[in-house]
Amino acid sequence: MKVQKGLDILQVGWRVDPTLYKDTKTRLFVHFQAGNTHCFNTLCPGFVQVNNKIPIDMAFNGVSRRGDKISWEFRMNIDRELVKGNWWLILGKSNIQVGFWPQNIFTSLRSFADNVKWGGVTYNPPGVPEPPMGSSFFPIGRTNYDAYCRRLIVVNEKGETIDVDKTTIYADDPNLYRVRDYPQPDQHFVLYGGPGESRKV
Repeated sequence: MKVQKGLDILQVGWRVDPTLYKDTKTRLFVHFQAGNTHCFNTLCPGFVQVNNKIPIDMAFNGVSRRGDKISWEFRMNIDRELVKGNWWLILGKSNIQVGFWPQNIFTSLRSFADNVKWGGVTYNPPGVPEPPMGSSFFPIGRTNYDAYCRRLIVVNEKGETIDVDKTTIYADDPNLYRVRDYPQPDQHFVLYGGPGESRKV
């Protein structure tokens, strides 16, 4: 999930990053960009962790396998504190406040965001094939086969929930990755994935 306004960005999700972690485990990550400054997790000042029950960069043990009867899920929220304007990371079914990005590190995100995105992102160094995303298959519209985000919710400055029913689908290269969007009341789904350059279409 990405929350953005201007050059300021907040992100939370899971990633596999052998360069950063020296392994192929699926891990929680946070990322922020404030103008030209950006940082993952707590590798530099910015994100203030106040609770270590859910460590930033923890490895997830119970990940889904394509075709499982029950999909593994993990709840992630980014919430702006109305009084101080700090952006809080809230995780899990118990809504644990893990930490926050202080309002004063931002320029544009000192106020509310104007763009929210859900889905997947891949990265490859120059000359290296694009890696697979999600289940490594194009989404077919079934949550036990596809990587997905669900219950997409946006709250405005009045604390009112906004229906996210007018989303824009975007994929850099539909030959490598694809997205499917299912706006349903209270259960909006975005399903995504693809083989990258491991398979020709």
